[in-house]
Formats: sequence, structure tokens, C-alpha cells
Amino acid sequence: MDELACLTNDLSDSGQTVVVGFSTHPHWDHLLWHPGLGEAPRYGTARCADTARDRLSNGIDARRLGIPDEVPLDLLGLITGLPADTARIPWDGPEVRIIEHQAHAPGHAALLIAERGVLVAGDMLSDVLIPMLDLNGTADPIEDHLAALRLLDGVAEDVDVAVPGHGSIGEADQVNARIDQDRAYLHSLRDDRALGDPRVGPSAKDGWEWWPACTNGNSSASPKEANATGRPASDRCATRRQDGGRRISRACRDRKRDWAALRPLLHPYLHWVQANGQVARGRIKVIGMLQAIGYVAPGVRRVARPPGLGSVRWIM
Repeated sequence: MDELACLTNDLSDSGQTVVVGFSTHPHWDHLLWHPGLGEAPRYGTARCADTARDRLSNGIDARRLGIPDEVPLDLLGLITGLPADTARIPWDGPEVRIIEHQAHAPGHAALLIAERGVLVAGDMLSDVLIPMLDLNGTADPIEDHLAALRLLDGVAEDVDVAVPGHGSIGEADQVNARIDQDRAYLHSLRDDRALGDPRVGPSAKDGWEWWPACTNGNSSASPKEANATGRPASDRCATRRQDGGRRISRACRDRKRDWAALRPLLHPYLHWVQANGQVARGRIKVIGMLQAIGYVAPGVRRVARPPGLGSVRWIM
């Protein structure tokens, strides 16, 4: 919420008024709003809005979703779905094209402000995050993501600045490079080849060093995907067979874990929710709790969740 408050203050200081909002996809960190932004209409694609409404219909379990305590929830997800196949944002400003696709989350969309050469990419084209697949309700998440990249590739020549939801902005000369990097990652995943992605392993930027063990050519899992499935990511270390089935990655199955190696595999904002509602926030505290209960020990090849101890959750 600090970023939203900062944005609100910047807009106020510049004398600007918000007249419309848009959520690129139905993950909680993209459904936020600040009271200082006013009561402008907030939109999303029809599928995005439907998904958000379904997920929030029984109330917001902030602990289960890993939403920090300081995040106000009263304005979360109050978006209106635009009619299916709506091509542009309904407003009187510069034309904003909606590029809907099925990568990462249901009803995900990028926004192209062609007059300004700006692409709002949502959770795509990040310089710090590997492509995060939507593993729920889709037959081929890798192909869905590749199809989305083809759509973005089709408008890349009109883009001077790409703004991802996580990471840094990319200027014109970086847009195609990021598309190519994501495509190469997905091809390696699909073809079960070793990765050479700088966002994975020791070369990853500080704070984003996720899954060097489980993404080395063997897994499409990520913290967000694990959160979506409700299971630890160790249960999702798998690759897709040509027949559409799943097989456990040998590298993930056989890799020995010790506590020193475990930390960089965990997202910095990892949460552990116990059955009694107690929450451990941050990977250091989670590792301490895991050690205390014997969840993982040095040399263990397979991670299993003890019954009644709750579940591991990542921020969506």
C-alpha cells in the first residue's frame, strides 16, 4: 500500500484526477485501490472480474492468501467486467487497447496506449520473474503463455516503454529481448531442456532468487502457481509429457536439500499458516518453523506435508 499511497500523493501534487482504473488480472496485488484515488470506475476483462468475484464471494481470508496485515481490504476487487471482446477502455482519453490473453491468470490483459508508446504488461515481460504459468483450468498453460507472447510481439514495434507489474520498466530496445527471453524459457520447459535464464539461480537479482533447484529445466512451478493450487511447490515439480500427462522431474525428486540451500529456493514473502491460524511471515521465520517441526531435514529427498499443520502459502 505504500506504493499506492505514493502514487496517490504524486497525482494529487500534480493536480491530476483518476477517471478510470483497470485490473490486468485477478490476483490480489492487482485488485488493490486507495481511497485517495477517488471513486472512478474500475474495470477488468469479463473473465478477470468473474474470477475475482468468485474468489472473493466467501469473504477475504487475508492470512490464507498471504496478504500483509497493513493492506486495507474494503476496496479490494471492486471491479466491473467489460463485455467480452471489448477492444478498448471506455473513456474519453487517448485510445487504450485491451490485449486479452490466457497466460498467467484467467482473463489477463495488457493495455497498449499506442499514442504514447506505452504497454502496461501486467505480470508479463518482467526482468526479474520467470513466466508464471496458470496451471488451473487450462489444458496447455505453456502454449497459452506462448500465444500471449505472440500477441505482445505483434504490437512490440509500437512500444517505447513496457511497464511490468514486477521488476523494472523496459525501453523500446528491451521489449523484444524480454519477449524472446520468456519464449526461450518456455521452449526449454516444454522441450525438457536445461535453462540458461539469468532470472534463475545465482545470477538472479537480490530478493528474486527463486527456485534454482526446481526450475533448472525441469519445472513449470512458481510460488504463485503453488499458491493457486494450494499445495507446496515441491508437489508441482513436474514437466508435461506429449500425451498431456505430468511426470515428476528427476532433478527435483533426486535433489538433496539442506537448510543452507533451502533459503534461496523460497520466495522472500513466503507465509506459513498453521491449522490454528498462527502465521509465520518471511522465509527466515518459515524455515525456523520447518526446522522446529521436522518438516524438512538435511538429506531428505522428498518433502511431505505433516497432517494438521496447515499449508504453505505464497502471495498471489
